Amino acid sequence: MKEEKSLIVFQSKDIRRTWFKDKWYYVIEDIVYAITESKNPKDYLNKIKKRDLGLSEGWGQIVHTLEVETSGGKQRMNCANTKGVFRILQSIPSKRAEPFKQWLAQLGKERIDEIENPELAQARMKEIYSAKGYPKDWIDKRLRGIAIRQNLTDEWRERGIEEQKEFAILTAEISKATFGMTPTEYKQYKNLPEQSKSNLRDHMNDLELIFTMLGERVTTEISQEEKPDTFSQSKYVAVRGGNVAGNARLDAEKELGRPVTTRQNYLSEPAKKKRLPDNSDK
Repeated sequence: MKEEKSLIVFQSKDIRRTWFKDKWYYVIEDIVYAITESKNPKDYLNKIKKRDLGLSEGWGQIVHTLEVETSGGKQRMNCANTKGVFRILQSIPSKRAEPFKQWLAQLGKERIDEIENPELAQARMKEIYSAKGYPKDWIDKRLRGIAIRQNLTDEWRERGIEEQKEFAILTAEISKATFGMTPTEYKQYKNLPEQSKSNLRDHMNDLELIFTMLGERVTTEISQEEKPDTFSQSKYVAVRGGNVAGNARLDAEKELGRPVTTRQNYLSEPAKKKRLPDNSDK
């Protein structure tokens, strides 16, 4: 599932989630904080479990400890799918619980609609990026990159790769071969703060996106052709795919006389404002 959808927002509160067994699983502590604004969601959860013995007894069936992307990297956190979240919400005496239920139900409906008609997902992503101030041509490249990334992760799953940790390792190999940096190093290069939950690719310019797509698409093509059946073989394929993009990047840099990679990020201003020429205000 796309990294770009691993964070959602309810009334200005971040809700982290992860894709597991074909369903979204939401971080329970984030949900408790969003609804109650408790300073210690863990203590709050322990209290409601003591009050609701049925919830406490069924906790092991409702809750799964899963790896979730956090500001400090991937961490194992207590998560529940939509059905489990609704059960937990029954025990939370908050006026904000009902709007959250309606919001969560709407998310589920949107997901079903998007499965039946993928163009709806594309349209929604366009609206999100447009609202953030990104120009249309950048948005088109970004969405194409998302589709290429999805094709790659689908191919990896076909090769028996399921763990997010392994996905991250393969992605890092492609990035390092393409740009000479892993995604973590790339974020540091772009001076993205450690606590930032922004996707690295949302801070790439057109050329950075294009070479990212090239590396991932070539990796997909090689994998589909050779059908590697071990993780180490898929890792080798990832390096080769990234090398194709890396060599193309070096050729482009020779012609342009400048690096393709840039320290530019889009944290403080909408992208379209940052993309104005230097003399735009003269």
